[in-house]
Amino acid sequence: MLSELDITIIKVLQDDLPLVEKPFKLIADKLGITEKRLLDKIEEYVAMGIIRRFGATLNHKKVGFIANAMVAWDVDDERIEEAGRLMTQFAEVSHCYQRPRNADWQYNLFTMIHGKTRKQCRQIVEKIARVVKVDKYKLLFTIEELKKSSIKYFT
Repeated sequence: MLSELDITIIKVLQDDLPLVEKPFKLIADKLGITEKRLLDKIEEYVAMGIIRRFGATLNHKKVGFIANAMVAWDVDDERIEEAGRLMTQFAEVSHCYQRPRNADWQYNLFTMIHGKTRKQCRQIVEKIARVVKVDKYKLLFTIEELKKSSIKYFT
């Protein structure tokens, strides 16, 4: 059973963290609790599975990466973990995840590539393909970025 304090903390943590040196201290001060108590509560939520992760989103366009491509890879199933680990070593890869194949779509590993141009994205993908030794893939370039949003609880 969640207390009122738990609900209040969860509501606050759903929003962006403040861009300050000690964001949890600032949040704790606003909640009228100590930073240690807030961090203890967060650890408790993680242990309970209420919080699974904290994520950060980089506005890639503001730092000059205007070409983006989702790459769908057809990787031998027995090599999927090795291939994923190798792909995530590339700085241009921001996301890497496995999905099941289906009858209409043979691809099972996906990466998001960021570059300054489409040509640069293609070069990065070609390099990844050589290193990982995967020759079956599709590049799906971003046409339009839609608003990203997360589920909000206790609104």
